Amino acid sequence: MENKKNELAERIQELKKEKNAVILAHNYQPADIQDMADFVGDSLELSQKAASTAADVIVFCGVHFMAETASILSPDKKVLLPESSAGCPMADMVTAEKLRARKKELPGAAVVTYINSTAAVKAESDICCTSSNAPQVVASLLEEEILFVPDMYLGQYVASMVPNKKYHFWPGFCPVHEGIKAASVLKLKEEYPSAKVVVHPECRPEVIALADEVLSTSGMCRYAAHPDVNQMIVVTETGIIHRMQKENPQKQFIPVSDTAICRTMKSITLEKVLRSLETFTPEVKVPEDIRLKAIGAVNRMLYIV
Repeated sequence: MENKKNELAERIQELKKEKNAVILAHNYQPADIQDMADFVGDSLELSQKAASTAADVIVFCGVHFMAETASILSPDKKVLLPESSAGCPMADMVTAEKLRARKKELPGAAVVTYINSTAAVKAESDICCTSSNAPQVVASLLEEEILFVPDMYLGQYVASMVPNKKYHFWPGFCPVHEGIKAASVLKLKEEYPSAKVVVHPECRPEVIALADEVLSTSGMCRYAAHPDVNQMIVVTETGIIHRMQKENPQKQFIPVSDTAICRTMKSITLEKVLRSLETFTPEVKVPEDIRLKAIGAVNRMLYIV
């Protein structure tokens, strides 16, 4: 089995050079995908890195909206998503049509859209945000009324940080983070009393309230390297622990739950990456009219942060 994986990884590296491709892997990807990627990180960070390379092809080992973001930032590159059905349940909880209807009901509200959304939804937004910069983005806006899309838990976290706004939360959520319960964190805190509790802001408010730090996936990885962190209870999808352990082998990282797994993130395999490079499919391409509107919302965020 291991020999087969090594052979696949070697063939992928050969084809990558031949096709002038760059391989990206999100922090939640399977370990063997992370290990053979050129860059491992969160969705926007990866798209920005790919855009800065001279690669002609981007192989995005993540979910559909991430590949769309890469297409938005790199319109002249071919973007491949090795598993076409790798979607994001939260991103699918809002559509451009439904957002347009809600905007009509709230004409004075600024639409702040989490980067974990489709290109079509970004195109209907005033500004985008990430899990790390969302409070800063909202605080920068002149509008007093905010329509936060699509993650209501991230929106509620922002509201706790920037309380001087009137908020309307889209009723969306990440099923993995929504499924993490405060009781699980409390149990681990008792078992590991000296461990730092690091929570993703897509979690429920009562889970966030137990955190020592509330951080994005890349923020968690940076925090894991701090010299005063020896044990860490990781309150997010379990795939990130592979990277943390690889970068900090002397430390202990405790998953909040063995069931905190994103099945679509785990649907990408070495075989699918190889096939994608061989066939240049499945390709993700954002139509230019949508891309131009979406990149406006992304660039407004980048200008602020």
